[in-house]
Amino acid sequence: MLMRTDPFRELDRLAQQLMGPGTWSRPSPMPMDAYREGDEYVVAFDLPGVSPEAIDIDVERNMLTVKADRRPVAKADDVQMELSERPLGVFSRQIVLADTLDTEHIKADYDAGVLTLRIPIAERAKPRKISIGAGSGRKEISG
Repeated sequence: MLMRTDPFRELDRLAQQLMGPGTWSRPSPMPMDAYREGDEYVVAFDLPGVSPEAIDIDVERNMLTVKADRRPVAKADDVQMELSERPLGVFSRQIVLADTLDTEHIKADYDAGVLTLRIPIAERAKPRKISIGAGSGRKEISG
């Protein structure tokens, strides 16, 4: 098999091999994007090749934890690996959520290797108008 060599890719690959795959006690980080869309925050994690059953999402107080486990694909006995660059092991990311987010109504979708979490802004944090009530008039104190 003929391949062009990129020395920086080789250094990255060697560093990953030396560090080894992520474990539950030392998980590898996963790339993510976070942005606000209307009345909710959206967080998207790249998890290509991870089955939805291998993804664990937890919220405790205001700490969101996402863990995923990518295992090697079972290969037949006569398969000889030529190149292996896709990382395996455990991936994890923790995010501190603001108190203004509604952690009770987080929605999670997984499509095309991207886990997308939608976190609504809590009603108490949304701007609202305060109406001013009219007084019932003056009262006299007689004595």
